Parts: sequence; structure tokens; C-alpha cells
Amino acid sequence: MEELPPEFRKRMRQMLGAEFPAFLSCMSRPSVRGIRLNPLKATRKLLEKSLGFPLCPSVFSPFSYEIPSDAPKPGTIPLHHAGAFYSQEPSAASAVTILNPRPGEKVLDLCAAPGGKSTQIAGILGGDGLLWSNEVVPGRAKVLLSNLERLGVKNAVVSSCHPEILCERLSGFFDRVLVDAPCSEEGMFRRDRGAVQSWSAEHVRSCAARQILILRSAARAVRENGILVYSTCTFSREENEETVLAFLKEHPDFSLEPSGVEFGRPGFDLPRARRIFPMDGGDGHFAARLRRLSPCVCRAVPFDPPKAGGQKAVQALLEEVFQIPPEEKIVCSGGRLFVPPAGLPELSGLGVIRAGLLLGEIRTGRVEPAHALFLAAKPEMLRNALDFPSDSRQIRAFLHGEELETDPSLKGYAGVAVDGVLTGFGKCSGGRLKNRYPKGLRIY
Repeated sequence: MEELPPEFRKRMRQMLGAEFPAFLSCMSRPSVRGIRLNPLKATRKLLEKSLGFPLCPSVFSPFSYEIPSDAPKPGTIPLHHAGAFYSQEPSAASAVTILNPRPGEKVLDLCAAPGGKSTQIAGILGGDGLLWSNEVVPGRAKVLLSNLERLGVKNAVVSSCHPEILCERLSGFFDRVLVDAPCSEEGMFRRDRGAVQSWSAEHVRSCAARQILILRSAARAVRENGILVYSTCTFSREENEETVLAFLKEHPDFSLEPSGVEFGRPGFDLPRARRIFPMDGGDGHFAARLRRLSPCVCRAVPFDPPKAGGQKAVQALLEEVFQIPPEEKIVCSGGRLFVPPAGLPELSGLGVIRAGLLLGEIRTGRVEPAHALFLAAKPEMLRNALDFPSDSRQIRAFLHGEELETDPSLKGYAGVAVDGVLTGFGKCSGGRLKNRYPKGLRIY
């Protein structure tokens, strides 16, 4: 790892005292490698059978596992492309564990890209409830959308909106709000040389100033008795305890609650908050769980869906793809067809990129199915599905974008699965499957 900045070393020595040598020793070792199971699409039994390397359960989440240092890069594994798991250092799952979302709730992930915490929330919700994932930077919001789509999430809204605007419009709407705030990323030093190079005391101060602004906005979106979790992946007191204390001083209608977990250690001056140092088995995280005590009028108005056109074409597609066509409500926007999540508020003016599951696009009297439609399905739901082992030549060829040989009797759209988990689709004709795996996702 690159040499730590002298000022950072000084700060950490003052913070940790006698534990500073242990901290330095941990920082000189590689970060723990890990993955997080996606319960929407897979089970631990499936992963253990297919991956070919052992999984060691993590204390930070019931779905998180440590993997061996010599395991293949997760992004090269076909089950990753199928959305069976998310590549994530295990302690990064701690904030959502402390948030503790429950099926049926409305949850906002305010600073969501690239999607690790949003996909974790989605897996816990299990398709029941509403997840709103926001990322103010449009390019990062597209990455967020891609990850939610890959993991088969159907009940999410993805937006690129300024937190102040979003939280004002959706005041009092959410049961739980997560602010995984942009920070100086000191906890990323072992994995990201760029984080070391960009660190400065001034950067820490500017992050802290931005964090309190985001927290002020987020507070508006929390309903009475709702939960707000503030988290970072940094060590500095300015960005952690001092930010929370400043927020609580401004917002006496919020109280700091126990974190509800045993991993990590108490925060400095805030024993109910939670810190994770490398000595605690993680990279570097902080989380504080706050509860709103005051009434908060919900300003969100119900979604008024536009009428979906081309109903006959939609029905024809669903009957061609599924053994039993779903009967969910379908809306049309800009020639695209969606199944919106239940309990959706009005979306206009909130920078929404997608709301719900994309079924397909209307094309001259027909509907072209979307990649997302198959990623959110299971092979047994489809009329046609091809299933290949994760070590097969066929699944690698499919992920490369190649055509596959098929049974000549297969006609029309067919899902393509790896070890029983759908990763895409194609169209069968004359004993060949024409590949529809998106070009931007292919392995070359």
C-alpha cells in the first residue's frame, strides 16, 4: 500500500493512542475479499456448489461472506453476471444491517451509487415494499441502475436528483432513509491508491461541510418514528461523530438509538454509534442510527400512471415469454413499458431514470423485450430456457455475445441461465439462439 500521508498518521495516532501500532500493522495487509449473496436470485447452497471455493460467513451481514485471497476475480465469474451475488468487502454491508429495513417498507438510499447498499436493501425487502435509490451524478446513476437490474430488482426507483429537491418533495414519505455520505474514504486506503493520493486535511473538512447539508435534506424525508442511518467509509471524527453531533444539535426531534449490532466498537463520544477499524475485521466504517420523534407531514402525492398503449402487443409478448403471463399493472413512458412498484409517489421533476421493472420497448406494432425482464424472472417461469453450468463453454460464449446452438424445436425468445440463475436471453430459430446479451456488459 502507498505510504500514508504524515498528517493522516498524526491524526490516527492521536485518535487511537496505544492501538495505533496495531492499526498500522492492519493497514499494511490486504483488504478482506468478499461477496454478498443476492437472495432474490440465489441461495448459499447454490453459491457453494457453483463457485468452487469456500465461503466464510461474515459478522457484518447474514448475506455476506469472506472469500479466499486466491479466488477468481468475482467480476469474471458467470454467476456474477447473472446477479447471484454482489462483489463487496464484507464490512461495507454494516450500514444496511444497522438500518435494518423490513419487507413492505418504503426505503430511501440517498447517495446510492454504485449500488452495493441499494442491492442489499432490495434483497432484504424481497420485492415487498419500495426502494428509492438516488445518485446526484448522472453517470454514476447509470451504473447504479445497471447493478439493480443485474440483481433482478423489480421494486426500485432510480433517480438522479439533488437531495434537497428530492427530500423536500417526498417529505415524510419514507420509513427508513440511508445516507451513505460522500467522504474522504480513509477506509478505502488499503484498496484504492487514488484515495490515498487525494487525501488532505482540507478535503476532510470540505467533506464534513457537505455531509451536514446532505443530512439536513435527508431528515425531511423521514416519517414520524422513522429511521435515519448516517454512514461513511472514513475514520475522521469531523466526518463522523462531529457531523452527527452537529445534526442532533440542530434537530432535537431526532434521537440517537443503539445500533442493534455487536460487530465493531462504540463511537468516540457517541457510544450508541458504531465504528469499524481494520483491527475489527473490516476496512473502515462508521454508522449512526437516528429516530425521528416529531410529526412530519407527508407531501408526496400518489402516482398517476399514464395509460399504456399497445396492450395487444404487450399481451402477445408476455404470452410468448412466460408460461403463465403476469397480470401486473403496466404503464408506458416514452415508448417503454414498465411494471411500477406499489405505493409509488408522483415522479415528475425528480430526475427519475427508471421506476420499476422495464418490460420492453414498443417497435412498430410489437414489443421488443428488455434484458431486465429476464433478469428479474426465474427459468421455471419461462416457456423456453437454456441452463448451462458455470464452467461450460456455452455460458462463456453467451457472455461474449456469441450465438449458441439449440434444439431445432425451440422457437422464439428463450432465457439463458447459469446454474439455474437467469443472466440474459436470446431468440431461437433454426437450431440457433441469436444473442441479445447487451454489448456493454459482454466479456471480451
